[in-house]
Amino acid sequence: MTKTFTFKVVVEPDEDRWHAYCPALKRQGASTWGHTLEEALKHIDEVVQLVVESMVEHGDKLPEETTDEVQI
Repeated sequence: MTKTFTFKVVVEPDEDRWHAYCPALKRQGASTWGHTLEEALKHIDEVVQLVVESMVEHGDKLPEETTDEVQI
């Protein structure tokens, strides 16, 4: 059985590239960048999937989303 999770991400311009991170998973390393907005979004999607898969595999509790996070 496959379970679907939804996490908010923040993407911000950072000089000549884009910084992307998932606030709920930032402590677990869910942060990346890309030369374009699309590349940053693709990378953060991959990173979030890897972090969540690792947490589930190790039996770690996934963090709860909070309503004060901003989705950009």
